Amino acid sequence: MGQLIIDSHTHLWKKQDTWVDGKRILSMKNGRSIFMDEEVQMMPPFMIDEQNSAEVLLSNMNYAQVGAAVVVQEVIDGNQNAYLSEVQQQYPERFFCMGMAWNLEEAKAAHTAGMKGIAFPGHRMKESLLELMPVFKYMEDEHLVLSMCLGEEEKQIGEMKEVIQECPQLKVAIGHFGMVTTPIFKSQVLLARESENVKIESGGITWLFNAEFYPYPSAIRSIKQAADWVGMKKLMWGSDYPRTITAITYRMSYDFITKSAELTDEDKALFLGKNAEHFYGFKNLPKLPYIKNMSE
Repeated sequence: MGQLIIDSHTHLWKKQDTWVDGKRILSMKNGRSIFMDEEVQMMPPFMIDEQNSAEVLLSNMNYAQVGAAVVVQEVIDGNQNAYLSEVQQQYPERFFCMGMAWNLEEAKAAHTAGMKGIAFPGHRMKESLLELMPVFKYMEDEHLVLSMCLGEEEKQIGEMKEVIQECPQLKVAIGHFGMVTTPIFKSQVLLARESENVKIESGGITWLFNAEFYPYPSAIRSIKQAADWVGMKKLMWGSDYPRTITAITYRMSYDFITKSAELTDEDKALFLGKNAEHFYGFKNLPKLPYIKNMSE
């Protein structure tokens, strides 16, 4: 294929073992988890040992010719700072790992542990984003990247706009493609106009259009719409691995874009890799050959 591909939204965990809003989340064997007190297929069934490891993701990346991946965090997976610190040290050129922190001291500790950014699941937060302003200021000073998934409230989007204005040098990646299937899609995407340092990444876009399924024609249209609003240079691909690959393969999470006739070759190159390479500062990425499937 010869095209640079970088995944801007993945998850890793040693083990899920936490509570959210009084409900249990716990890894089980065969890719399953107790999620909000219900048993679900959290990962593909071949991931049998309760772990969502960097090595399995790397194997998927190598097969799908994905050069690098950004690892974000979510409260539903529990705090994975210790594990991601190991991953960052072991695979520094393939992963860009985000810490989890809820105050300034935790942010400093995550940075000291080697995290290159902090991920905030804003869609699960009840408090105002403005209460975290000291953390955002620290991140701006230390050149850490902010990954932010926002909820479906215009109020929180307005708070995020204020954060961007107060921290103009802070790099911000808005996740879940601005919750593209909800009424606040445009409001989230337009945050990218507030600063040259704000981008929108598409982690979870195949989940959001899961009812339509592959090859996700509405997802392609939404990418074109967002590009009309803020420009293709503001947009980045993300898979939301591993949860999304219970329905599709890892390669399918981006090849519906490469196969689309509605996007230009330059659009695809920017969206799938070039924008993320510049934004996250990846260097020395491997050239991954295409390995023919036995069934071809």
